[in-house]
Amino acid sequence: MTSATVTSKGQVTIPVEVRTALGLSAGDRIEFILNAASGRYEVVPATQSVTALRGIIRKPAHPGSIEDMNTAIAEQGASVR
Repeated sequence: MTSATVTSKGQVTIPVEVRTALGLSAGDRIEFILNAASGRYEVVPATQSVTALRGIIRKPAHPGSIEDMNTAIAEQGASVR
């Protein structure tokens, strides 16, 4: 079993074997998820591919034209001045 030590600041260095198995590299985020059935926490990578975001934003019912967008930008800019 792989183990690590918690520092006085609550930090832990994840052993290389675990980082490799999880596909983690420097700067990646991880999540701690409580498994209610076992009462234990699971460590999982918090990374998602761009394709996982597909479908989050719906297509507008009436897409605006470039002219409509330029007009809205100009109006917004004029109201700030």
